[in-house]
Amino acid sequence: MELNGRPADPESLKALALTNYGHFTSMRVDNQRVRGLALHMERLEHDCRAVFGTQIDTGRVREYVRRSVTTHNGSFVARVSIFDPALDIGHPASPATPHVLVTTRPAAPVPLPPLRVKSIPYVRDLASVKHLGLFGSLHARRTAQLAGYDDALFCGTAELVSEGVTWNIGFVDAEGAIVWPKGDVLPGVTMTLLQQHHDYATTPVPLTAARGMQAAFATNTSIGVRAISAIDDGPLRTEHPALSSLRDTYLSLPGDQV
Repeated sequence: MELNGRPADPESLKALALTNYGHFTSMRVDNQRVRGLALHMERLEHDCRAVFGTQIDTGRVREYVRRSVTTHNGSFVARVSIFDPALDIGHPASPATPHVLVTTRPAAPVPLPPLRVKSIPYVRDLASVKHLGLFGSLHARRTAQLAGYDDALFCGTAELVSEGVTWNIGFVDAEGAIVWPKGDVLPGVTMTLLQQHHDYATTPVPLTAARGMQAAFATNTSIGVRAISAIDDGPLRTEHPALSSLRDTYLSLPGDQV
């Protein structure tokens, strides 16, 4: 755990616990390479303007990430959190000096087993930003797990499906086409990479229609493409040529050297 390229001390991290205001991106590192590295940097630029109203030096961020990952081998997840330790919760509009915290954790082997998800009415605050405010999302996940499911699927206005707790969702429709739900969602890096390599449609997906799809899948940087076996009590296929093609595409991407 390093803050601005140096070992982080507890005092400098108090703002994360006490205010939890900031944003982040998580990237899977395989043999020192990251799929969609440029997209992760673009996300940090976009979100820093939205959250703090200022620019962030992504070259500096990459150097901090490089320092942290060179001591690791194999596959792991590096998370870059952007926050201001001096933030005054009484005056959050004051000029900010964002700091860069880089942490690492093990990455699960892919592919992972299918997910059973429960629909939960919820729309994340400022959905287009990958911010640190995870309470509502994690509470939805807890609710789903207490009901016997693996995770939660968010549904917004008019019961339109949007996204998962920490993942985007896509579908395979009756004709075998890839469909991504239109709505207030975080534009995930893995989702964007797959859209660059596969034809797709983006359209509103009602919950009833989601349950009737041929297949559904979750995507994020740490899991790649993960099949969804059920939405509520509606079972879905976990083996489908489109799922195999998406998974193969993701695994074949060489990634960029950090």
